Amino acid sequence: MSAWVLFLTVFLACAVEAVEALTVVLAAGTARHWGSALQGMFAALALLAVTVAALGPAVGSIPLAPLRLVVGALLLVFGLQWLRKAILRGSGHKALHDEDRAYRRELAAAQAAGTGGRGRVHDWYAFTVAFKGTFLEGLEVAFIVVTFGANQHDLPVAALGAAAAVAVVAALGVAVRAPLARVPENTVKFVVGTMLTSFGLFWATEGTDAHWPGGDAALLAVVPATALLALACTGLLRRTEGRPL
Repeated sequence: MSAWVLFLTVFLACAVEAVEALTVVLAAGTARHWGSALQGMFAALALLAVTVAALGPAVGSIPLAPLRLVVGALLLVFGLQWLRKAILRGSGHKALHDEDRAYRRELAAAQAAGTGGRGRVHDWYAFTVAFKGTFLEGLEVAFIVVTFGANQHDLPVAALGAAAAVAVVAALGVAVRAPLARVPENTVKFVVGTMLTSFGLFWATEGTDAHWPGGDAALLAVVPATALLALACTGLLRRTEGRPL
């Protein structure tokens, strides 16, 4: 995998998680207290940075074949989950993930909660909500960075892709002060799910000491084949819309 492909894959996957985390932070800041929400967000980012720094060398010390088998299997499960949701949403069997609606729900919950602070945190509720939202979504970002980076022996490029995604989403969030509801999230999830599933299948197979024809070039066939299969499933399920699955 070239550095640019690694960067783009990590960027897209992390951008989806960043949008979801941003929705929570914006709701906590708008309804409660911006200072406390930002404190919670930065505290979560600091903890995530320590997690990635600790896990990166540990994962990188594992022999390549077992690493690819484990990472490939995990990515395959992770990617298939994303792809399954994207297929169900694309076929009409599952409601599209609406960031604007999620934002309003988080906003209402924040406005209804009690007040109070602790120490230097003016509003503990806003801090906690922003921390949890950032940390939980960030754990998925950390997983993507560590697994992709360690498997390709290029953790800096993977980390750069994640940092770029977070920076772009954060900048857009600051600019519009609203959830990125216009982002075609299901399309992004479909693309990322296809990529993660394809890489998971590729690496898990190599982890069993099997070899793909053409080496890494086989991905040029695996990725389109996965996408076509997913599109075919979407089209097939769309015909059964309204019927019980």
